[in-house]
Amino acid sequence: MMSSALHNDSAAAQAAKDEFAFVQELAADLTGGKLELPSFPDIALRVRKALANDDVMIEQVVKILSAEPALAARLLQLANSAALSPGGRRVTDLRAAMARIGFNMARSATIAFAMSQLRRAESFKNLERPFAELWQSSTRVAAVSYVLARRFTELNPDAAMLAGLLQGVGKLYILSKTPRFPDLLNDPATRSRLMEGWHANIARAVLENWEMADDVVIAVHECEDDDRERSEVPTLTDVLALARLVESLPGDPISLELGLYDSVDAKRLQVDATNCTAVMAESAEQIESLQRALGD
Repeated sequence: MMSSALHNDSAAAQAAKDEFAFVQELAADLTGGKLELPSFPDIALRVRKALANDDVMIEQVVKILSAEPALAARLLQLANSAALSPGGRRVTDLRAAMARIGFNMARSATIAFAMSQLRRAESFKNLERPFAELWQSSTRVAAVSYVLARRFTELNPDAAMLAGLLQGVGKLYILSKTPRFPDLLNDPATRSRLMEGWHANIARAVLENWEMADDVVIAVHECEDDDRERSEVPTLTDVLALARLVESLPGDPISLELGLYDSVDAKRLQVDATNCTAVMAESAEQIESLQRALGD
């Protein structure tokens, strides 16, 4: 009995020591300069660099994208999705797809492709399940963000989609640390606690390194903070926060009414259970097609 108690005390002490070391490493990462997701595909870095140039021509972007057939196929799928294909008119070449979706949507699709490919990286080995759960949620939030921004605000729905895709990037970064701290991060409760405490600041650092637009960075960093300062008009942060809430709720009217009742973000966007249910039903095919195009 005493031996068992000593063993438990020793295990608890080691777990606390590992958690302290992990937190120290995260803090060092944050203060040490630019943060990057490990094994992030080179194609995403090249597209990001090209699109950062205001004078870039569509032909230049198409040339870069053509070097990765799987990404090119993803962009064509997105261009032909129900959300972006007026009248169901299909495009079959990459230039026409780019002309339809625009650079902002192409940036989102490229990031979605790159992040979905991370699961094959050594950094995420044996993490298929938590990665898949996180990525499925991110693509769903992205699609819902797009619809909410387009139907209830004058904000750019492409930016809302991008914010939705990126809202889990801090958690992905923490997941990538699992091989170095397997006993710690393979425990779901500990992993969840560490993610909730650190992912927002990690995400902000990664997105600032990627030179994302300020409103996207702010939305990802602050969307879970109910006490954040709010401007007079709805922002991307409000859209992302509401999309996360809607995505987490069952789709029936009663659950939506209960979930939205106390939501400041819903009130700011003038969203209630009635109009939300209607819009989600009307947009179901668009949401599904966007999620399918952004997923893997």
